[in-house]
Amino acid sequence: MPNLHLAQRQISAGANTASTGTGATGTATAGAESVPAPRAKPRDPYFDNVKYAAIVLVVVGHFWNRGEGRIMDAAYLLLYAFHMPVFIMISGYFSRNFRTTEGRIGRLVATVLVPYLIFEMAYSLFDRAVGDPAHPQRLTPTDPYWIMWFLLALFIWRLTTPIWLSLRRPVPVALGLAVAATVMHGIGGDFQLRRVLQFLPFFVLGLVLKPEHFALIRRRSTRVLAVPVSLAAAVIAYWAVPRMSIAWLYHQDSATALGVSAPVGAVMTVALFVCSLALSICFLALVPGRKLPVSDLGARTISAYLLHGFVIKAVELTDWYHAPWRHTPAGQIGVTVGAVAVATLLCSSPVHKAVRFLVEPKLRWLFKDQKSQLSTPAPRM
Repeated sequence: MPNLHLAQRQISAGANTASTGTGATGTATAGAESVPAPRAKPRDPYFDNVKYAAIVLVVVGHFWNRGEGRIMDAAYLLLYAFHMPVFIMISGYFSRNFRTTEGRIGRLVATVLVPYLIFEMAYSLFDRAVGDPAHPQRLTPTDPYWIMWFLLALFIWRLTTPIWLSLRRPVPVALGLAVAATVMHGIGGDFQLRRVLQFLPFFVLGLVLKPEHFALIRRRSTRVLAVPVSLAAAVIAYWAVPRMSIAWLYHQDSATALGVSAPVGAVMTVALFVCSLALSICFLALVPGRKLPVSDLGARTISAYLLHGFVIKAVELTDWYHAPWRHTPAGQIGVTVGAVAVATLLCSSPVHKAVRFLVEPKLRWLFKDQKSQLSTPAPRM
């Protein structure tokens, strides 16, 4: 699910702002020969590949259904064990330089909060138009609609970034909050706070990661090790299908709701964090680092994340999900290929340009003295 390039836009905007001289220094150098601005740092295709692969997995996971046989259920469980954690971790990594300055707050509102409100309303209107009985005429911004929880969570996580970066041991603290969110009963449904807290450790982990950590992950020895680890995880997932509720991997329920005691819930939260982290490392190690034909698509994952829900909801209104062919091995492969095609199409440049005014609105009229921060072109992501 989600947008992995919004944080880099904010980082770039902050860097551009910091490099512009003002005040006495600017006056003293006004008569000097202007110095060309430094060129933007070349893009690393590795992270574009990671973002594209991650959004493809998100879309595939939403197209899949449980109850299609033990093998497919094992694949579903394995996918949900890491696809959102790695997505969130990368979001945290590109939020490392976020600070609550006026320019950064304005860009955060423009690229995360406003798209959240726009598409929260859009999905509600869509349900009203098609008469979806599962979501009758609802518009509740404090209760995110299905996939929209991620944007609201990202807004909250990024606002708290300075706090996490000021702590000596931020990841254990975040993991402690995740455990508390699992075992406590009094957390309401507003803002999907329980899910925000349970996924929080992955975002905070991304905040403390450094380029050298990714250099270790991308080493050949790590890639070689990732293969048997991934195969072992697939075997464990197959074994776990009849023994474990998939709801654990949605990170939105309490231990009581999942039918276990508080101590078991605490242990499961920590264990799932470790497992998800291991699978995320395997995923990151196996993603190619060279430029690929799909690398540029990783710059536009926000479009795919926000739009693919409409495709799935439209399909759900037909009998397509209940067609006999869909429950065959060939049908499952076809659904997967179709989901990859949908994700790829929605990441394409024409689609992104068509909806850019919705997913990246310009709000120069809303924020005072924010012209440079909100209008400075960010590097293409």
